[in-house]
Amino acid sequence: MKIKFANLVSLLIIIVSFGIALYFYPRMGETMVSHWGITGEPDGYMSKEWALFFFPILMMVFTAMFYLIPKIDPLKANVESFRKYFDGFIIVFEIFFLYVYILTIAFNLGYEFSMLTLLMPAFAGLFYYMGIMIGQAKRNYFIGIRTPWTLANDKVWDKTHRLGGILYKLSALIFLLTIFLPATGFFLFLTYIIGSSLWLMIYSYLEFRKESKI
Repeated sequence: MKIKFANLVSLLIIIVSFGIALYFYPRMGETMVSHWGITGEPDGYMSKEWALFFFPILMMVFTAMFYLIPKIDPLKANVESFRKYFDGFIIVFEIFFLYVYILTIAFNLGYEFSMLTLLMPAFAGLFYYMGIMIGQAKRNYFIGIRTPWTLANDKVWDKTHRLGGILYKLSALIFLLTIFLPATGFFLFLTYIIGSSLWLMIYSYLEFRKESKI
């Protein structure tokens, strides 16, 4: 069976993450910072065994789940129609995880920086690409904006996802703005995400009613 380029890239990223864990294991203290609060201050710790290998293992589990989705979705043919965007998302997601993992290790090695400031551009890139993928997604049961009304009607799905793609891309801008608004940035983003999600749900319902009257 031919192995796709995206699969090879995914495998390489996972191997690199495990290689990093093995390389830095003897260089770390027994306890590592593993979580930061919304103020950017460390508020969670793990043993170095868990902290170093948790990210690579989690990345491997998520990747396996992502590659399983197109095989088990009843609408797998629809997933295949935007598969290149979904494969791209898997790689972007893994790069995001790898970036966060490297920052975590750097922080525990004693480098001084604002974790939140360096995370925001990565979140912006992740959400922007999610906007690209969502804008291309066709009706399925796992990927996208799944409301009762989008799942019931292809036209409603397409219209909602075109709007959703725009809103996700705009969320990337919100992430970048949080760099300059450290005190209120998190709440600004949270408000935007909740508001966007509610609007997409209402929009899909209104579009469904409109299509049902045709």
